Amino acid sequence: MKIMSAEYTVTGVRFDQYPTDELTEFVILGRSNVGKSSFINSLLNRKRLAYTSGRPGKTQTLNFFLINKKFYFVDVPGYGYARVSKKQRQEFGKMIENYLVNRENLKRAFLILDLRHGPSEDDLLMYNFLKHYQIDVTIIATKADKIGTTRLNRHKKDIDIKLNLTEDDNFFIYSSESLKGKEEVLDHLEKIT
Repeated sequence: MKIMSAEYTVTGVRFDQYPTDELTEFVILGRSNVGKSSFINSLLNRKRLAYTSGRPGKTQTLNFFLINKKFYFVDVPGYGYARVSKKQRQEFGKMIENYLVNRENLKRAFLILDLRHGPSEDDLLMYNFLKHYQIDVTIIATKADKIGTTRLNRHKKDIDIKLNLTEDDNFFIYSSESLKGKEEVLDHLEKIT
């Protein structure tokens, strides 16, 4: 897939604020500071489309990015960030859960993991939640540039075993720095849009 256009369109916290054009949506999920915004920016050839911050917990709404005028990436708040209040974490959780369970335009979830550390307890909960609601999942293991090539397969296998991935899951090793895996992810997007 060639990225011809990518633009921020709308931010929302409720269904009446989300796009109404019925285009396909792909949600980008992951814990705080895992590199969701960097993944979006590098994949779409944009430096500052999705906001990156040195301070985790910056994304607090659902942000919709229109890609090639054909589908949306939906960036949601990262989970597992302790510096927001418990009440705020619960509100984020309800907002994301409502979107995941009830949004008819949602076609697939991209679950972003840190390849160096493998899935956290929160990652496992999210993966199982998506499976429970029969939401297709693509795993993107980021920060591949921070691991030596000889150890990549071992880390990939560790994620595969911990999540107990199925044949329906797609799994890509990715680096926002070196762009390792970018062409494979774009090819995958081409197949599923």
